[in-house]
Amino acid sequence: MAIARGYAATDATKPLTPFTFERREPNEDDVVIDIKFAGICHSDIHTVRNEWKNAVYPIVPGHEIAGIVTAVGSAVTKFKVGDRVGVGCFVDSCVGCAARDVDNEQYMPGLVQTYNDVDTLNGNAATQGGYSDHIVVKEGYVLSIPDNLPLDAAAPLLCAGITLYSPLHHWQAGPGKKVAIVGMGGLGHMGVKIGSAMGADITVLSQGLSKKEDGLKLGAKEYYATSDAETFTKLAGTFDLIICTAGVAIDWNAYLGLLKVNGSMVIVGAPEHAIPVHAFSLIPGRKSLSGSMIGSIKETQDMLDFCGKHDIVSEIEMIKIQDVNEAYERVLKSDVRYRFVIDMASLDA
Repeated sequence: MAIARGYAATDATKPLTPFTFERREPNEDDVVIDIKFAGICHSDIHTVRNEWKNAVYPIVPGHEIAGIVTAVGSAVTKFKVGDRVGVGCFVDSCVGCAARDVDNEQYMPGLVQTYNDVDTLNGNAATQGGYSDHIVVKEGYVLSIPDNLPLDAAAPLLCAGITLYSPLHHWQAGPGKKVAIVGMGGLGHMGVKIGSAMGADITVLSQGLSKKEDGLKLGAKEYYATSDAETFTKLAGTFDLIICTAGVAIDWNAYLGLLKVNGSMVIVGAPEHAIPVHAFSLIPGRKSLSGSMIGSIKETQDMLDFCGKHDIVSEIEMIKIQDVNEAYERVLKSDVRYRFVIDMASLDA
């Protein structure tokens, strides 16, 4: 076993602190990655504070991982030492399936999350994530980061990027499609960038107008405040697709009223409480309310290649690992534009 260094949560009420733990020795199909950068996702906060009631401590969070390959197993063919790579939200899948579903594996039983899960290849030890100096991952769950994308700003693509790319791609956002992104945060700003690069007509629906200049600069055609009731009157029946990144309560029926006939509203944020939707918000316009969760490894690589082609990365603020607890509080206050990324070299400080 190799000793890894990182930061971990040991209790729902305590700050993350320095932590050492064991990584498995690489198997013949494993890739060893020196982690250079790790993005902070709101899911990290939900998990370490046990807000989803599934935390198993200690937890090293982080599933937006970018780094450099330092070793490969004897059977590895896709990667070599020195390659720029990423690891996203899961590190194994379909462990109980007869065959891996490369298009829908994120929805199949047996998904092994990058952290707070069970590493069946390491004696059923806990999986630990990217707030650490290195990670060992099966070749099939490692992703290539295009050479033209800086590793630090590419790290959030491994969760925030694919979380928006997948529904935009699945619901065929493109030329002639009017798409609304609800929320202009770490997820929402990626939806603006990716959706506009796909050729869709993008509108941002945000609580206020404080980020309007940013939204328009990143590719949105329109930007409206949802705190203004007139917005819902003016935009009624406008959109083919609405992607909701908000993790808080909203008036779901009012937003469904913004869809065209046959329009779809897709949830990628995870509100704490049940969603109250009236049947007649859906029936008269044959509208749909759906959900979407990250993407398969295949789709995530497609997303990275798309971002490489269009020079798309996240807007980031770099921090040291020692500032992670302060960063969590700032995330909760929406005080970041638009994604915190940890410089893992700061572990040596």
